[in-house]
Amino acid sequence: MVQSINTKVDLVIDATAFTGLTDYGQIMIGDNGFEFYNTRDKRKYIQIPWEEVDYVLASVMFKGKWIPRYAIQTKRNGTYTFSSKEPKKVLRAIRKYVDENRMVQSLSFFDVVKRGIRGIFKRK
Repeated sequence: MVQSINTKVDLVIDATAFTGLTDYGQIMIGDNGFEFYNTRDKRKYIQIPWEEVDYVLASVMFKGKWIPRYAIQTKRNGTYTFSSKEPKKVLRAIRKYVDENRMVQSLSFFDVVKRGIRGIFKRK
């Protein structure tokens, strides 16, 4: 069994982690970090201490009505993408521990295309 890094838990919710293949499990947000535990395989887990979180990226659609997924970008180990049943609840719980300036919206599809086109013309 994996030892939790949290001493006090604020939120536990069903979620999906997009790590190569999709992993179904539970997200636990507490005073020391963000944790994801797989329901089927106890060896598959993600533990991110709050000191290691660089940015929290949220994919916002329809002017904030729907948040399909969110990601946690760490300082050393890359980006982890998650989805849950109530993403607004999760992001509000994360906001207690992460500075609001570090919680940003991810780029929309059209912003990514626009940057790609600008990059093509800048190279020439």
